Amino acid sequence: MNIFGVGLPEVTVILILALLIFGPKKLPELGKQLGKTLKSLKKASNEFQNEIDQVMNEEDKDESPKSIESNQTNEINQEKIDSENSNN
Repeated sequence: MNIFGVGLPEVTVILILALLIFGPKKLPELGKQLGKTLKSLKKASNEFQNEIDQVMNEEDKDESPKSIESNQTNEINQEKIDSENSNN
């Protein structure tokens, strides 16, 4: 078991210290609050990641039509140049 680079012996020491400092009555409340905090942080992180993904997908969609249009414009210009060269 390795959580954030902290092994089982370190977690055990931390839990014993927390039990001694806060007492057995306060410890479940602190654990509950810690769980709620971690849950809200994870939710915020997921929402932020989803927003970034949406922006990236919108940029990809915006770039695709522009590249198609520019390719079509380049082909038309090339055809004009070719036709002018063949006329000369």
